[in-house]
Amino acid sequence: MKRRAILTVAGLAAAMLPQAGAWAQAGDARPIKLVVPFAAGTSTDIVGRVLAEALGRQLSQVVIVDNRPGAGGAIGSELAARSGADGHTVLLGTVGTHAINASLYKRLSYQPQRDFVPLGFVGATPTLLVVPAAAPWKSVADLRQASGKSVSFASAGNGTSGHLAGELLNLRLGKDFVHVPYRDGAQALTEVMAGNVQFMFYHPAAVLPQVRAGKLRALGASSARRSMAAPDVPTLAEQGIADFDLVAWFMLYAPADMPAAQRDRLREATQAVLAQPAVRNKLAAQGIEPMAMTAAEMAAFGTAEIAKWGEAVRRSGAQVD
Repeated sequence: MKRRAILTVAGLAAAMLPQAGAWAQAGDARPIKLVVPFAAGTSTDIVGRVLAEALGRQLSQVVIVDNRPGAGGAIGSELAARSGADGHTVLLGTVGTHAINASLYKRLSYQPQRDFVPLGFVGATPTLLVVPAAAPWKSVADLRQASGKSVSFASAGNGTSGHLAGELLNLRLGKDFVHVPYRDGAQALTEVMAGNVQFMFYHPAAVLPQVRAGKLRALGASSARRSMAAPDVPTLAEQGIADFDLVAWFMLYAPADMPAAQRDRLREATQAVLAQPAVRNKLAAQGIEPMAMTAAEMAAFGTAEIAKWGEAVRRSGAQVD
């Protein structure tokens, strides 16, 4: 009976093993390195850790997050692009690394579409226009009345989506609000809450806790439709700002020269992970709205985003050598 019980427990344990076991390749115990081209604690890092945990389970393989911040994500992106042949490096790309940087940098060390192949579209999130709670503005219409030079806006750095959203607002309102770039988004947000800078565009997951705590006020969403994370915040378009639809997004990429068999394996695992309710719920908690895309749709989306943000970069005059 004791032997039978042991066998029964062993059988149950085998049955409870995750389906990920089917993904593991015999004799390959090397970890997957998921490069996050921004610092620990950022929105991209949080998303990367959700994906790393889920992919690890799906693949029955260790997935390590490797933070490589700097140069608007270009440092980490270049590293991933050069690591393709090892078959064990993927990149969590963003609207910055794979759309904005293509026009922002005169000499970009990688090419978003030439050097990478998309594995899965993780999701998109609008940014929210926020001001200090003590600011006099209750709407974008109020901000329109402000004197340009007396108002500044913060961002996580030159050429980031927050910077370009602020410059686009300048254009749409006919203002000359002053841009103040910071080392990262957390520092910029702290300065806005302190009232040292008057507004910024930033991710819902970062700003909504401060809105609820009474430290910030949300005036509008940057997307064409309201954010699922903040449905009570009207879009800028609803408030009379025409042609304003900018969202941040995340996509998992493989280097273009990764061996095809490994790339296909990782694409299949990524698609399976992104369909899991638990993963989607974790992403939704960060204000990230999922959107299923085929390989062809992801490629077309990337081309369109490079064109759209390229126009925003040109209008803003932002440039990095």
